[in-house]
Amino acid sequence: MAIDKTTVRTIASLARIRVPEDELDHLARELDNIIGWVEQLNEVDTDGVEPMTSVADLTLPRRDDDVTDGDYPDRVLANAPDREGGFYAVPKVVE
Repeated sequence: MAIDKTTVRTIASLARIRVPEDELDHLARELDNIIGWVEQLNEVDTDGVEPMTSVADLTLPRRDDDVTDGDYPDRVLANAPDREGGFYAVPKVVE
């Protein structure tokens, strides 16, 4: 993919970056080189490679997904200025 001056101007406009006219050619070559490196990554065979979140093979400690608190709505709603059933009542904010 060849990047030209027009593409660089468009990218600069979208990024809200002011780029002087004399730097457009240089930036076009730089961006073209970057795209070339990214395209090289598409040639790598990644079949069977698991996705990674880190280079270190660590597993995070996990806890059981048990409810250990709650189930007392009357205590939670005791200080509510207005309640309706087991819920806080709030003024309507959207018409």
